[in-house]
Amino acid sequence: MAAAMQRDYRKAFNAHYSPEFYARYLARLEKQLGTTVPFRVAETPFFIPTGLRRRLAEHARAIVKEICDPSLISMHTSGIPPRFDVPRMDQVASCIQVDFAIVQNEDGELDGKLVEFQGFPSLYAFTLLQAEAMAEELKTIPGLDRPWTALFDMDRDEYVRFLRDVIVADQDPREVILMDLDPLEQKTYPDFVATKQLIGVDFCDPGELEVDGRTLYRRVDNKRVKVSRIYNRVVFDELERSGRELPFRWRDDLDVTWVPHPNWYWVWSKFTIPKLKHSSVPKAQFVSELAEIPHDLANYVLKPLFSFAGTGVVVDVSPEDITNIPPAQRNLWLLQEKITYAPSLEPLAGPGIKAEVRMMFARRPGDAEPTLVLNLSRLSRGKMHGVDHNRDFDWVGGTVGIWGGEDE
Repeated sequence: MAAAMQRDYRKAFNAHYSPEFYARYLARLEKQLGTTVPFRVAETPFFIPTGLRRRLAEHARAIVKEICDPSLISMHTSGIPPRFDVPRMDQVASCIQVDFAIVQNEDGELDGKLVEFQGFPSLYAFTLLQAEAMAEELKTIPGLDRPWTALFDMDRDEYVRFLRDVIVADQDPREVILMDLDPLEQKTYPDFVATKQLIGVDFCDPGELEVDGRTLYRRVDNKRVKVSRIYNRVVFDELERSGRELPFRWRDDLDVTWVPHPNWYWVWSKFTIPKLKHSSVPKAQFVSELAEIPHDLANYVLKPLFSFAGTGVVVDVSPEDITNIPPAQRNLWLLQEKITYAPSLEPLAGPGIKAEVRMMFARRPGDAEPTLVLNLSRLSRGKMHGVDHNRDFDWVGGTVGIWGGEDE
């Protein structure tokens, strides 16, 4: 019954879609944010079938349980570069993203295959507003005027309270910052705006901070305000490329709490994938551990361990791509089984569109385990799924996986 409902949703959407629908949807979202969205927003939601949603949730929770094993964590703390080793790391990260490619399993059903995971924030605030903007526009389509959600096991108010507890905890929101390099220039800037709207946390560049002993301060209305808690969005490879010097050193023992602690950027990454046992995890091996280059390289992708949005990934691998990696850096590259995506979304024209779903976890202070709270989706017609890789196509880009309350 639920699968039939999902097919009906897609049929109704495609039958009534128009460029005017997309324009209204995007205008609604950007009006709510008060800014344009600098990355490609897909024209359509991903209506996630009930069976797929349950499988993704089961896979994601199982993988998070695996990576939270203290022995696995301690094994990979050696991957933290000494200059970025921040003191007082917590036992479990407060933000975890688990990305799945949507594939077809042996039973012919849609399923998820792990792409990667990160101990780093994602678009927790923007995605909620994006889902709401889409839900409002879907009301104009016959058969789609119903409650829609992208949230797991909580409603909107519960989610906003949960997100506030994760990021702000018991601090004054004025003493909490979202920190990123040049935030006004980041493609994730709409999420920074949405975060401020939902939970009152402002954003700033780390260069704006002042250091006084172990304490950090920022200027608000020309007054010095203590920074007690940092919602960290600084991507370290971007920081390295920028060559910037910050007012503090990452290894300084500052009087702040990190959300998430920066060390998780290094500990939970592609670095961990070869150690995982779950059935949804593709086979992977460090280049440094290859006894010989496989003859069937067409079945593999080559990935740098520490990068975001597909940067540096080689989809069509040649032997030279591997031999050209300096020996001292081969432990920082992964040769991973290539994933065959299912054409899981039917567009108006052309072949089926491929999808990835990010399962987004968060953990409040005091919680023993992270909680699955939200998802976002990315649609692709090309070889890569980052929105930058699909800017010249339609019906691709960033979207949300949604379902109706009657789908259970």
